[in-house]
Amino acid sequence: MRRVRQALISVSDKTGIVELARALHALDIQLLSTGGTAKLLADAGLPVIEVSAHTGFPEMLDGRVKTLHPTIHGGLLARRDLPEHRAALEAHGITTIDLLVVNLYPFEATVAKPGCTLDDAIENIDIGGPAMVRSAAKNWRDVGVLTDASQYPLVLDELRSQGALSDATRFALSVAAFNRISNYDAAISDYLSRLQPDGTQSLFGGQTNGRFVKIQDLRYGENPHQQAAYYRDLNPAPGSLVTGQQLQGKELSYNNIADADAAWECVKSFEGPACVIVKHANPCGVATGDHPLDCYRKAFSTDPISAFGGIIAFNRTVDEAAAQAVSKQFVEVLIAPGFSEAALAVFKSKANVRLLQIALPPGGESDWARGQNALDIKRVGSGMLIQTADNHVLRESGLKVVTQRAPDAEQLRDLMFAWTVAKYVKSNAIVYCAGGMTLGIGAGQMSRLDSARIASIKADAAGLSLRGSVVASDAFFPFRDGLDVLADGGAAAVIQPGGSVRDDEVIAAANERGIAMVFTGFRHFRH
Repeated sequence: MRRVRQALISVSDKTGIVELARALHALDIQLLSTGGTAKLLADAGLPVIEVSAHTGFPEMLDGRVKTLHPTIHGGLLARRDLPEHRAALEAHGITTIDLLVVNLYPFEATVAKPGCTLDDAIENIDIGGPAMVRSAAKNWRDVGVLTDASQYPLVLDELRSQGALSDATRFALSVAAFNRISNYDAAISDYLSRLQPDGTQSLFGGQTNGRFVKIQDLRYGENPHQQAAYYRDLNPAPGSLVTGQQLQGKELSYNNIADADAAWECVKSFEGPACVIVKHANPCGVATGDHPLDCYRKAFSTDPISAFGGIIAFNRTVDEAAAQAVSKQFVEVLIAPGFSEAALAVFKSKANVRLLQIALPPGGESDWARGQNALDIKRVGSGMLIQTADNHVLRESGLKVVTQRAPDAEQLRDLMFAWTVAKYVKSNAIVYCAGGMTLGIGAGQMSRLDSARIASIKADAAGLSLRGSVVASDAFFPFRDGLDVLADGGAAAVIQPGGSVRDDEVIAAANERGIAMVFTGFRHFRH
């Protein structure tokens, strides 16, 4: 291991930098620095050499050029194990730089501010910082590079205990540095690619750069012969699945995560207490109620068979009563914003049950819209599709009654509930509901008619009557036959988008069967 003799510090975010520099000085490490950072360290009483004095070349162009100099990059890039490199340094009077501490101009924070102009963005594109970071990271066998304040304690501990950084630490720092540069460049590319000549930004730019951080490797993918890993957005939204903390249970699988996301996104859609049970990416039971136990019992009763081995999500803290009820069935994952101590005690004897706690997004229970993805991405062969997420929220004021009979107040509440559930059911989706709970769900069929029939069959199998129920269809009925199936099943009211060339035929069928029907004006396809 090589001793660290000289460190160059040049940071935009000065969090913890004085403390770091003071610790490095105590280890007899010489300090080089630039501009404002050098002044900060000098004001703190630390002996620091300005980069301009070190290079013999003044900062110029309002600080745009200060570290772009052979003395700096030679000191970073020179391989200590090559005699010709050492000879070149000696010939030009260049000393090695063994530790680089750099964080970059705040480009991402700048462009996130309302009213940011192109000039503001351009001025916050760092040039010298990334160049130095790349030089140091490339030469990781000889140079340690720190790009985030969270790295300071580990590096100081190692320097204090060993007097040098291990190969493993320097390599890890190098990888983190290249990742930071990659993310920084991607942010610049994304911003500029969306920019229009008039200064406005297009939603979809000429190039898009995914930025994700691995959370963990998974045992396997959707099937055991597939490999998989779990990643999160670089800056995940509060209240999203990736922010969750696993409190107990086996490692989450690929399918667990996919189903847990479906359950969590659905349960977040309800302001009042709610429970969602998901199996194979589709809700098999959803209910609202007075408290978690009430919600769970109603959701479970929709389809007890499918609920076996399902994913269960609550949007309220799980108490002992709800935990006792859930513990009586086989559950893969249980998700909630919190668990009481008594609830946790219930599951201690069921060590394999995965408990996932996800903090409420800012604003609490009345602000569930936060934490939703702004964009949906789907991979296709050698490409991908990007769209704005289906975050449309339906209000009662947006409904259009199209039949002779209008839904009453209770039916209207159930129609709104059914429509919310239908959003999370794979197309073609048919959802029977009553009393704030699902009664039968038909999902993922090639024919809407088949989905309607399956929903009725599921309700009958669960012993639930559909007489007087309401139904949501995620898209319009192309023919009256689907409406007739719902009426035969016992439906009294229907909510659907409308927009078919045969809307008049379907409306006439509803009037003929004495069904109230409302149009939403938009659909909820989910493929």
